[in-house]
Amino acid sequence: MSSFNKKIPLEEGDYYLTPEGFRCFTAKYLLKRGYCCKSGCRHCPYGYDRKTDSFN
Repeated sequence: MSSFNKKIPLEEGDYYLTPEGFRCFTAKYLLKRGYCCKSGCRHCPYGYDRKTDSFN
């Protein structure tokens, strides 16, 4: 099974709700997940820049 299909159970501190009601994942969770999804996550710990489609 690849890491893209692995189910990571959510724990306290893995996300918070934005004022609009969206779930926003923290850098802690994104690191635990183990890969960058290239969606431009607000707290991306991998340095991905969606505008340039590159890693810093």
